[in-house]
Amino acid sequence: MDPFLEKRLKMLEEARARIKMAGGQEKIDKQHAAGKLTARERLDIILDPDSLLEINPLTGHAEDRPGDGIVSGSGAIDGRKVFIYSQDKTVLGGSIGLEHGLRMYETIERALAMRVPLVGLHDSPGARAGGRGGAPAGGASRRSFSSFISEKHGGSVFYPNTHASGIIPQISAILGTCAGIAVYSPALNDFVFMVDGTSHMMITGPDMVRVSLGENITKDELGGAKVHAQKSGVCDNRFKTEEECLLAIRKLLSFLPANCDEKPPVVKSGDSPNRSCEELHDIVPVSPSKPFDIRKLIQVIVDSRDFFEVKPEFAGEVVTGFGRLDGKTVGIVANNPRVRAGSLTVDSSDKQARFIRFCDCFNIPLLILVDTPAYMPGSAQEHAGIIRHGAKVLYALCESTVPRITLVLRKSYGGGNLGMGVLPGLGTDLVLFWPTMETGVLGAEQTVMLFFGRQEGMTKEKLAEKVEEYRDTAANPILDVSTNMNVQDVVAPAETRQYLIRAFNMLEGKNKKLPEKRHGNIPL
Repeated sequence: MDPFLEKRLKMLEEARARIKMAGGQEKIDKQHAAGKLTARERLDIILDPDSLLEINPLTGHAEDRPGDGIVSGSGAIDGRKVFIYSQDKTVLGGSIGLEHGLRMYETIERALAMRVPLVGLHDSPGARAGGRGGAPAGGASRRSFSSFISEKHGGSVFYPNTHASGIIPQISAILGTCAGIAVYSPALNDFVFMVDGTSHMMITGPDMVRVSLGENITKDELGGAKVHAQKSGVCDNRFKTEEECLLAIRKLLSFLPANCDEKPPVVKSGDSPNRSCEELHDIVPVSPSKPFDIRKLIQVIVDSRDFFEVKPEFAGEVVTGFGRLDGKTVGIVANNPRVRAGSLTVDSSDKQARFIRFCDCFNIPLLILVDTPAYMPGSAQEHAGIIRHGAKVLYALCESTVPRITLVLRKSYGGGNLGMGVLPGLGTDLVLFWPTMETGVLGAEQTVMLFFGRQEGMTKEKLAEKVEEYRDTAANPILDVSTNMNVQDVVAPAETRQYLIRAFNMLEGKNKKLPEKRHGNIPL
């Protein structure tokens, strides 16, 4: 071998070794001691073995900042291409400098150009202050903050994030304490996952909060995984360990297409499309006022009980998530009578509308399971803007063009018929009833009390007879569909899975075009 080539090959090998060691063994040990994985260990878990192709891997190696604190490139998940970056806490704390931000930006650009999913693994305190990638080190030039950076940097990744929205799925995992610009890119993504104890998202940290407001608060209380999963709704799913979090991203992607022009992959589980669901007779009480967990119903009807729930801890009165029917992905929105009786609220409206719009972006048919007494009444909801937030759901329903089936299980009263797409004219393809359901402005008991409750001589016994009579006639779906062409069929509970599979097969290939315009103005 030529000595010059041998020298350069050795130099390349040493540079690669420095990059692999990132910030050094001491900092790697510190990362492990905090219960966290390194940037490369995370990639080893989430990607198929030996599928990572790094882009610009030698960035910063000669200046003691390997990779500039980030690993980025392309890889595969279950054999399907993704673009991914993983921020490296062991190098300059994972802070976002010039090259770091450029690599993030270009990873998003490449994902969009190739029309494949983007995954971001975030572990950064935000923008790097001073020195390389921050403000100019000296004051002699007297340049403004933005004069020395290009258009493509950590503070402008929101631009490609926004343009990629609705074209490719974008998923973020928060795997450390992230603040400032490090949280806005994830917030623009379709899904945000977090880990208990080590994940934090905040605009300003506890120290700044204490100094500016005099409020003493911990990182977990301010922006931990539990807070964002249960209160803010920023977090879609939280996990006990990083490994669980990363494997969950793999599973989520198995339900999704690569981009808006493709359909989700078909994954057959061997679960028969003709399987009967007799157990639903025991899971769902006949009485519309008795609570039950809608998740149990969903698990019965989807393939192999495999349901990937989104935002399970936020606004639990509505359940959203992905399942499969005969191998084909469906997005499921369902009232949960176990929480707030399944009422529609400010938070559940946001949750529902965003999920519907995601499914519509990515060719995922929608199944809406209805069991609601309507919108939650009271000043708290009115003052929180239930009108505006409820309108988001109506907007999402009317904007949606994917196949959509609405199945009313037991009840749908008042405005619930609007918010769950039961009423005609909202774009629902099929409206189905279970034989035990009732719908109307009010429930059977409330309707009877309204008309007969104050009549002289009306006893409890007579009122009970009136309620029974009303349920057997006006509130009887089997009689209703005789003259109501807006309801396509009455389905027995045990037939639910079989019917839905056939119905979605019938709707496959639906092609509805909306009026051309720049974009709508959803009531945010």
